[in-house]
This record gives sequence, C-alpha cells and structure tokens, in this order.
Amino acid sequence: MLWAFASGTTRPMSQDQTTNQSWGGRFSEPVDAFVARFTASVDFDKRLYKQDIQGSIAHATMLARVGVLSEEERDSIIAGLHSIQSEIEAGQFDWRVDLEDVHMNIEARLTAQIGVTGKKLHTGRSRNDQVATDIRLWLREEIDVILVELQRLQTGLLDQAERHAAVIMPGFTHLQTAQPVTFGHHLLAWFEMLSRDRERLLDCRKRVNRMPLGSAALAGTTYPIDRSITCELLGFDAVSGNSLDGVSDRDFAIEFCAAASLAMMHMSRFSEELVLWTSAQFNFIELPDRFCTGSSIMPQKKNPDVPELVRGKTGRVYGQLMSLLTLMKSQPLAYNKDNQEDKEPLFDAVDTLRDCLRAFADMIPAIQPNVEAMREAALRGFSTATDLADYLVRRGLPFRDCHEIVGHAVKFGVESGKDLAEMSLEELRQFSDQIEKDVFDVLTLEGSVNARDHIGGTAPAQVRAAVVRGRDLLAS
Repeated sequence: MLWAFASGTTRPMSQDQTTNQSWGGRFSEPVDAFVARFTASVDFDKRLYKQDIQGSIAHATMLARVGVLSEEERDSIIAGLHSIQSEIEAGQFDWRVDLEDVHMNIEARLTAQIGVTGKKLHTGRSRNDQVATDIRLWLREEIDVILVELQRLQTGLLDQAERHAAVIMPGFTHLQTAQPVTFGHHLLAWFEMLSRDRERLLDCRKRVNRMPLGSAALAGTTYPIDRSITCELLGFDAVSGNSLDGVSDRDFAIEFCAAASLAMMHMSRFSEELVLWTSAQFNFIELPDRFCTGSSIMPQKKNPDVPELVRGKTGRVYGQLMSLLTLMKSQPLAYNKDNQEDKEPLFDAVDTLRDCLRAFADMIPAIQPNVEAMREAALRGFSTATDLADYLVRRGLPFRDCHEIVGHAVKFGVESGKDLAEMSLEELRQFSDQIEKDVFDVLTLEGSVNARDHIGGTAPAQVRAAVVRGRDLLAS
C-alpha cells in the first residue's frame, strides 16, 4: 500500500518571523538570536554529514519497500542526498546556524532541491533516533581506523623486539635497577598492553554496532517500518530492543572513552620511559630528529616532544570520559537536550587517541637503541643479585638464608666498588662455601637473561617465540 500525504497550506512568514522549519508551528515568536546560537550544534555535528546521509538513504530505501514512499520518491531523495554530499565535500554547502544541526541543514537543502518530497524523508523517525544512529555509524568507522593505527604500532613493536631480542638492558622496579632484561622483552610488555586495548575496542565495537533507528522520538512509530531492512543496509549487527533506551543510551560513547583512557594511560607510561631513555642521564635510545624539537635559547637541546605531548594529552581523554559520565549521571528517560553535549567530548577523545597512536606507530619503528649504554647500565646496581641467590638455593640452602648471604655480598660490592661478576671466587666464597667456579655462568648478564627461558620470560629465545605469537595474533 502506498501512503498518501497532504501537502497542506501555511501562512507565509517574513524572515524575522521564521522559526525552525522542523518544529516552528507551535511557537508564536522566533527564537532569540543568542538562544539560537547557544542551542545550535551544527558547528561541531556537521562532521557527521556522511553518516547522516548514509542513514537517510537507508531509511528512504526502507520506506519505499514498505510502501510509505514510492520508488520515484525514493530515487529522488537518494539522488538529492548524493548531490548534497558532493556539495559538502566540495566546500560549497551553506551551513546555517538557524537550522540548528547537521540533520536539519541537510533536510532543508534536500527540500530546496527536490521540493515537497524532501519533507517526506523524515517520516517514521525523529532527530532523536537519527542522531543516535549517526553517532554509532561514525564511531564504528573511527574504531576501525583506530584499530588499524593500533595494529601498525604493535607491528612496529614486534619488529623492534625481534631485531633486538638479545640486547640487554636493566629492568627496573621503583625506577631502581632490579634485574637484567632484554630490550625486546621490554618492548613486548607494551605489545601486551596494547593487545588488551585492542580487545577492549573490538568488544566495545560490538555494543556500538546496534541500531537505534526506528525508535523515533521515544516510543517507536505508527508507520509500518521494517527495522531489519535498515539494520541490514547500514551494516548493524542488531536493532536496539527498547525505543526509550534506543534514543537515550550513550553507554557506547562512555565505554569507548573508558577504553581510550586505558589506551592513553598505556601510551603515557610508554612516553615517560621514552622521555627518560632519551635523556643524557640514561642515553638508552635515539629518537629521529623528525619527532623532536629544539630550544629557542639552548642550541644543544633535542626535546622528545612527541612522547611529551602524548603524555600530556592523556589527561584530556580522561577529562572527556568524566564529562560523559557526568553528562549522563542524572538524566531521566528518554532523550534530553543535555545529550547535545555528548559529541564534542567523544569527538575529541577519538581524535586524540587516533592521532597519538599514529604518532607512535610512525615513531617506534625508527627508534635506535644505544646497545652499549644499555649494557653498561645493566652492569651497575648488582642486577644479578637474585641470580646468585637462586644459585645458592639450587645448592640446597633455604632462600631466606641465600637472600641474607647475597645481601652481605652486595654490601661488600658497594664498599669495594665491584659488581658481583667482578669479584674473585675467593671474595665470593667468604660469604658461602657453597659458591663454586660455575657461579660466574649465572652472574653474567647473558647468563641471567638466558636462564629465564620460559613463556613470558626475558630469554632471547622466548622473546623471538613471543614475536611469532604476536604476529599470529595480529593476523587473526
């Protein structure tokens, strides 16, 4: 059945009498000019134009299939929408604040192009379910882009870890030398963190990919819509199960910002290490000049600006998460104007995470470790003390006794200026007669890292095996 629409007549209004075309009939005076600007969102939500047009094309297609629109009306609407998208992308579209948002700007332009048929596009939907659909479509696409950048960064880490699987550096706790590790093993710790971020984003995407279109303003619609059609056309996994929740849910945006906050926290920690490692005091790595800047008065300076900025931008993403949580915390069902404030925090969180990942994905493959500086640092601080304790345990002594014995040996080393590996056998045996010549096999840096030859350990063989597992994970 084809549904009929009466065009109706309205009294012409002068420009200063005009209210918003979508809801002005109930009002007796135009909106105050400042209020119009204050309540408008078009300055920031116009970035949703592709998704708005995509959703409208699917909606028009569905309306034609169920007989609400004719095929000619559908084709006219779709052609008009394609034309509008071309205008926008050519920079020829006139965005108007008085039309409030991206939805009404596009609809008004469509009506100007194709006439009364353009007004039929909004049949069976509301701006409430329209914007909720647009944001989900947009965020779904952005998550996919972010996942690509995340994979680029993880691939760079795997490449570096494989290349430097046997390069020895000090491992730290409390920022004090603890035990020797390999540079490749250290880099793979960041790979693991980013793998969890990847899992969270993929899981978040599942809940983003549910379609609210068809919820209309809050209660659904009386028109014979078929939501499964639009769901399939737009590539959603499922439709929302409740119209009230469909238009007012912003959990998916909050969840994304939570996942983004964790990812930024990981990159902030990574940034802190990069900043430390590039300092003269550590001198562990070299960053290419293209990722650094200089000083306006100190000609010797080479500042690690990219890691510092990523570290600084982390708080920005945390703030957007708090903004959205606070925005939603006391809203009654269903849609409220408060939700206009959901887009800018979400947009900023997405942009910030994506750009930080891109910067790191470009930078990490170009890092050069200073192998000798790392090794020299690992030789300081008695990093093989635990290895000596483990050696004595294997000789049959209780660990607590071994801990005390090695503590005395370290004290002697501090006083004499000798590392454990630099002491003679006679010097070591004054602390335990269980120490034999083979002790030097475990006191060397290579002996220490090679001894940790198990899954998750720092042995070069395990690093290379972890790289293979990492590549398999990314390929899956």
